[in-house]
Amino acid sequence: MNYILASQSPRRRELLAKLGISFEIEPAIGEEVPCGETPQEIVQGLAASKAKEIAASHTGMPDPVVIGADTVVVCDGEILGKPKDRQDMAEMIRRLQGRSHEVYTGVALCYEKEGKSCCHSFFECTKVHFYPMSEEQIISYAEHSDGMDKAGGYGIQSDAAIFIRGIEGDYNNVVGLPIARLYHELAVLKLI
Repeated sequence: MNYILASQSPRRRELLAKLGISFEIEPAIGEEVPCGETPQEIVQGLAASKAKEIAASHTGMPDPVVIGADTVVVCDGEILGKPKDRQDMAEMIRRLQGRSHEVYTGVALCYEKEGKSCCHSFFECTKVHFYPMSEEQIISYAEHSDGMDKAGGYGIQSDAAIFIRGIEGDYNNVVGLPIARLYHELAVLKLI
């Protein structure tokens, strides 16, 4: 199999490497246009859009398997994407502190089987619990954090770790790729 990760995320690259497979990285460049009504539908749709974009440029390649993924943070039913600026990040953290929210990651696998293009998608959801934070902590976090490129304005694996009280579900899903579920989905589809 020739695996292609349709993402430039260094976190997804690190997680995918845990499968012990070799893969290429080819980030999707198309505009992300959310479709669907629920977070599950939206992340699966965005992941499929990314995977299909890259798969379209690899038709005829022997055994291509394109992996697309998208992650969102959901608080009170509202999707929080990546912050626009540091002020937006502080506002997101204000909403998340002292309470629980969900992290959804959609994954899409585009591949060819018996001469036909196929796309299979799934999602994983993890509940994340934040400790309460003071306004001073929120401002300091927003000024110095590496969360600008992360949904919800934080990375569980980086400087936000000291504010995470606990999780329910897959830790790697919060990082950006539910690697155990991905492995089992690939195995069921006989793609690994």
